[in-house]
Amino acid sequence: MSEITSSSAHNRQLVDWYTKIKNGNIKLPRFQRMEAWDRWRVQSFLETVIHNLPVGVTLILDVGNEEKFESRYISTAEPEVKDKITEHLLDGQQRLTSFWRALHNNYDFETYFVYFPDFDETDNNRRDEEISIYCRTRYLKNKLKYPLWADSPKDSLKRGCVPIQLFRPENIQSEIDNWIELATKHLEPTDSDPDGFKKLKEYNKFQKDLTLKITKLRETISHFNLPFLSLPSTTPKEIALQVFINMNTNSKPLSIYDIIVAEVESEMKSSLHDLQSDLSKKHPKIQQYFELDFLILATSALLQDKLPNHRGMAEMDKSILVNNWDILENCLGRMAVFMESQGIYDKNRLPTNAVLSVVASAFSKIPENGDLAGKGEILLKKYLWSSFFTYRYENSAASRAYQDYINLKRVINNEQNDKGDFYEEIDIPVLNRKLYPLADKEELLTVGWPKKVNIRARGILAISTYLGAYDFADGKQVSRENIKKREYHHIFPNALLQEANVDSSLALNCALITGKTNRNIGRKDPLIYLKERYKWADEEIVNSRLNSHIIPIKELSNGGYEGMEKEKRIDKIQSDFDSFIETRADYVLKAIDLLTGGKQITIESILQNSIELPQAIKDLKSEIESIEIQLRDLINVKLSGLSTNPFEQFVSDMTRQSTEFKIASHLKKFPGENFETYRSFRKKLNFFTLGEFKELIIKKDTWSAFEDMFKAKPNVEHRFSQLFTLRNQIAHNNELNDIMIKDGEAAIIWFKSILKNELSEKE
Repeated sequence: MSEITSSSAHNRQLVDWYTKIKNGNIKLPRFQRMEAWDRWRVQSFLETVIHNLPVGVTLILDVGNEEKFESRYISTAEPEVKDKITEHLLDGQQRLTSFWRALHNNYDFETYFVYFPDFDETDNNRRDEEISIYCRTRYLKNKLKYPLWADSPKDSLKRGCVPIQLFRPENIQSEIDNWIELATKHLEPTDSDPDGFKKLKEYNKFQKDLTLKITKLRETISHFNLPFLSLPSTTPKEIALQVFINMNTNSKPLSIYDIIVAEVESEMKSSLHDLQSDLSKKHPKIQQYFELDFLILATSALLQDKLPNHRGMAEMDKSILVNNWDILENCLGRMAVFMESQGIYDKNRLPTNAVLSVVASAFSKIPENGDLAGKGEILLKKYLWSSFFTYRYENSAASRAYQDYINLKRVINNEQNDKGDFYEEIDIPVLNRKLYPLADKEELLTVGWPKKVNIRARGILAISTYLGAYDFADGKQVSRENIKKREYHHIFPNALLQEANVDSSLALNCALITGKTNRNIGRKDPLIYLKERYKWADEEIVNSRLNSHIIPIKELSNGGYEGMEKEKRIDKIQSDFDSFIETRADYVLKAIDLLTGGKQITIESILQNSIELPQAIKDLKSEIESIEIQLRDLINVKLSGLSTNPFEQFVSDMTRQSTEFKIASHLKKFPGENFETYRSFRKKLNFFTLGEFKELIIKKDTWSAFEDMFKAKPNVEHRFSQLFTLRNQIAHNNELNDIMIKDGEAAIIWFKSILKNELSEKE
């Protein structure tokens, strides 16, 4: 039977804590988070001490004959001569670290003082205040630490400031006397001073008063009580760990990473902090994409077929996390290399971080060389870019990342389902175009500024960084090394578009380049503006630099606004800008189709002129558009007959969110409209896809309204699929074969027949 653990409460003065830290008797378990308090919290704790106010208890574990946990010294407190370790500090690290470091004033860019208002000679109206803690932030200039006064005893005292290291609780009287001498030396009278005797008395009194105040406060600090609870050395390791977690969770919540670090330490005798530090040194690029601790846990969770969220991380086997560390490390390293190969260099330009752990985990199933390696990376490319240009990761990102990973893995492993069929790409939800169609042109035209966290906006920007995105000024290609120097630049000048009341902050009007906006030429024709600003000399430079951002040069060079009447000028600016972003949207759509298909893209392949559609295909396109309008009208009538609010009652959460997002994006382009314009169900239906029409028709609680017309659900699904395939191929200028055309034509005839009959019955 194990011995019952009980804690006991004790008082301990800071002088005793200080001595134990100095001698190395107290250490921290390695699983504890590093020091985290900012200067405000440090200052607040020190204020509590100098005013002798009560403070919460700390928690220690008596070590006994053997340390239960791997340990480290308090920051900057490793002793030269190491004494016996007697205690592990389980709770109170931040307080004691702040106490130790402040009392040595060894922070890099903060210097702490005790402020005595009685000695303040400046005119700052603070003399009526009580003694307090003052933190002076520092900065480097020409290898000197400024402000210089913070290191000058004389100048510090003139401000009423005494450096806090003079209050550390040990025998440092000679150091104190020396500081006081330097701080007051200028007040000492000379032998030739006629009032020398009087001034000498005042000088001695001043020194005595200063010494007395320092001594009195040193006593307060030295005898300040910081109580603690003590767990006996017989406490089982797992119980000590659980007490640590409970105490920290109740006061300042631990992160899931903190808790797992503690569990790994307890179960595996391994330091996750050390493993992470080694990983960071070996693969420094990984942490450019997201916080490394999260990526470690999310990827490890997926590798164990757990959700990449707090629940999954908590449920995963910590021993597997440690034992398979080499696999995890390799996966994360390959992920960073892959992301860079796709022109994505950092988290500020990453469309969604949900993809990172999926890509990393998938690499555990993809060999590093050979044909299978190439096929695996093509599949990941399809996955990545589909994640950027569908609504898959707008919500519930962790669960969707998990589902995509599980099916990616099945496809890569060539697994079979319960029916004996091999898993295919369409089984990966994000690659299923019926479930998650790619962004269309209308959506791209309304996507907002990519500096904000916006998946589609950053996806558009990522296409240009994938293509190289040469800087307008220095002509350098974008890279990991220079991307942080790039800025978000309005291609069509912001001032020019504001004049015409056009929203300029659209993703399609953005280029990532260096330099700040030159407002002096901000209202000039776009191409003239760019040439003057970047001093482009010849057409080759113009073409190469603009083309690398898939910027349509012809549409950018329309111009001719100078000297025009105001109304005509505004109309032309609006017309030219519409033409510009329409053409750029076409380029982006072409890139999306290729990238989501796992193909390489080049500037030439994107910018080459689109092939004019044959008249027969144009006619099909027109008929599909007519069917879509009629379906909107039909669904509006039928569902409005079933409910006063069909949008809320019948439309799925995902479709509602998608619709509202599209409307919000649309309104950015047309500031004269507002949400009231799209309050009606019929107006909202304008933003639905064919797939969303189908789901509304065959839905269990709406099918009764459509069954007489469409007869059987399988027919509806089949015909919608045919129509969707044809529409999608035409819309994206993809190659059409005879089967697609014939199937599409059959679907058109079927829909026209049903919709015509419905119209005849109404008449």
